[in-house]
Amino acid sequence: MSGQKRQKQFGKFLVNLTLLILVLLWTVPTVGIFVSSFRNRDKIDTSGWWMIFPHREWQPVRELDPKALGLDPNSVMTIEGVSGTFEEFRAGIETPDGKRLTWIGNKRIGKLEVQAQVWAVDWDFSLDNYRQVLGGQDFEFKRPDGSVEVVPGDNMVNAFLNSLAVAIPSTVIPILIAAFGAYAFAWMKFPGRRAMFILVVALLVVPLQIALVPILRDYKALNLNGTYLAIWLAHTGFGLALATYLLYNYISGLPRDILESAFIDGASHFTVFTTLVLPLSVPALASFAIFQFLWVWNDYLVALIFLGGNPEFELVTQRMAAIVGSRGQDWHLLTAGAFVSMLLPLIVFFSLQRFFVRGLLAGSVKG
Repeated sequence: MSGQKRQKQFGKFLVNLTLLILVLLWTVPTVGIFVSSFRNRDKIDTSGWWMIFPHREWQPVRELDPKALGLDPNSVMTIEGVSGTFEEFRAGIETPDGKRLTWIGNKRIGKLEVQAQVWAVDWDFSLDNYRQVLGGQDFEFKRPDGSVEVVPGDNMVNAFLNSLAVAIPSTVIPILIAAFGAYAFAWMKFPGRRAMFILVVALLVVPLQIALVPILRDYKALNLNGTYLAIWLAHTGFGLALATYLLYNYISGLPRDILESAFIDGASHFTVFTTLVLPLSVPALASFAIFQFLWVWNDYLVALIFLGGNPEFELVTQRMAAIVGSRGQDWHLLTAGAFVSMLLPLIVFFSLQRFFVRGLLAGSVKG
């Protein structure tokens, strides 16, 4: 018996350890983006974000003048008990006392640094990246050679507000419509109910890409292309099938006696839906809200097709793509912009996560 108990505990420990490793693997890139968003361009180019943790690194303690020592860089040199060529000293040679000699610069005007290994942390953080990305503020970057470069800012505030203007209605509208439809499929009897529900389930496997061109033609005929209404309707149509299916599974599993009691007391379907079904369906509504909001917020293709390249309606995903295209090497700006685009979806997820699992498991167990 004790052997079975130990085996069960070991299996539980193994599962928890595996989950912990997976969580760390998913979390490390996010932590790296967050830390890098506060570092300047020179630090990102020369060292990794993990340098914020205590580590050993070589730091100069004194300098030597090769000319004063009479050294010839074109031959083998002997300095403080170690010998090597110019290339070897350029890479760094350790001395018997644990230090390192490194040639800095070229053969003509170079210098020798005596370096020692010390414990260090790199906590040189700044909000300049966020000021440049969010506020559009010009930023002065000082190169290692002393020259100063003025880098223009990238204002993401308008793109952030545009994404909110798209994501919130594109989440609320399909939830409301799907909730009405799911209630009708679950509690109302009408001709063709089963066939219509099968059609809704079948729409789950239809890729949205095949509908983009027909919808775009209809929008052009109706003069809707390039407007918020166009993308609201598009996201509503693309999300209705999944929303109706998820909400149907939950609403159909609600206690029948509660709803029948309301019907006996004379309540209409609309009254039952608004006063009983909607409050009881909050877990399922929140679960789909997470899915729909994350999908709409991170969408690039649908926004590009129905909003076009108009800067007035540019979304966060489009702005980030523009920054990648124009500043592909400026990782300090890309990480700041990426974390800004991640911030609101993370807030939405963690605010509604207590309903997430309950909504996903809705209707999965019947008894």
